[in-house]
Amino acid sequence: MATEIFERIQIGLDEKRRNVTEFLEAASDAEKDTCLCDDQRCAQDHLHVVEECLEKIEDNTLGICVVCREYVDPVRLEIDYTAHVCLDHYSDDERRRLESELELSQVVQRALLPQQVPMIQGVELAAFSRPAEIIGGDYFDFFKFRDGSHGLVIADVSGHGVSAGMLMSSLQTAIRTIAPDTDSPEEILERINRFYIHNINFTTFTTIFLARFDPASMTLTYVNAGHNPPAVHRRGEESVDWLIRTAPAIGLSEHFYPRAETVTFFRGDSLLLYTDGVTEVLNISMEQFGQDRLAELVLQNTGSTAPDMLQAIRRALGTFGNNQPLADDVTLVALRILD
Repeated sequence: MATEIFERIQIGLDEKRRNVTEFLEAASDAEKDTCLCDDQRCAQDHLHVVEECLEKIEDNTLGICVVCREYVDPVRLEIDYTAHVCLDHYSDDERRRLESELELSQVVQRALLPQQVPMIQGVELAAFSRPAEIIGGDYFDFFKFRDGSHGLVIADVSGHGVSAGMLMSSLQTAIRTIAPDTDSPEEILERINRFYIHNINFTTFTTIFLARFDPASMTLTYVNAGHNPPAVHRRGEESVDWLIRTAPAIGLSEHFYPRAETVTFFRGDSLLLYTDGVTEVLNISMEQFGQDRLAELVLQNTGSTAPDMLQAIRRALGTFGNNQPLADDVTLVALRILD
């Protein structure tokens, strides 16, 4: 196999090892609990796999098929650096699944599809996103599941700039490619994590909240993969509920078993999705805006429209941060059930 392929893989693995190690060393306990869903061992297991693959590069055994002792297809190895069996040795079902992943890898390189806010009867939606740099790492989108129910997603890639933006673009295309074939948020994220976790082109990790909204039953079925907990406000209530984490962040855990949760909405209820650029805005005293202030804003604007809710939050963030340039990308999505 060409030497340059192994060089690219080694460079990517070194970067991935550095990014994950720096996260584990520098992140607070709260950040680790959020991104890893309270299980730090899964990231250590992932680092162990990376180390094993680097060792195989050193002794020239990476990518050698355990059946025929030839190298696996180089395209497969770049997509999954743990690949160690040629396609010819798989069963028909296994081959079809792997070929599907290869097709997906080509699709996610295509142009970013445009975002559209859907019209849902009885529901009001609004969204806002502003990058800290020219190209941001935040992402939100609306899409359709196989049965026609509405999908919504918000995500935050670790890092900023062009590389983060490219990953977000590929993530949107991947979700829009998989969603029409399933009704399961868990299946979408399980497939995406499987595609990203050993892909040499993706060396960081991404937090994602992905949900399926059924307007007939007013239910939201979601997977929260290491993302900030969305806020749910019930009409007439004086507190905010936070939607729990149900999986680790994408690309950070070797073992990924997403779990879905379901919440039911009623007239006047609202949902607020956001990225950590919102809660981590700093004031002149280097104090973070935080979840408590965000909850207070939600309660203060319970009768507002979804766009007005986001406008109120944006004003509050500007005032709190003394209108200084953003240190991180800021993204907000609001859903309100009409009275």
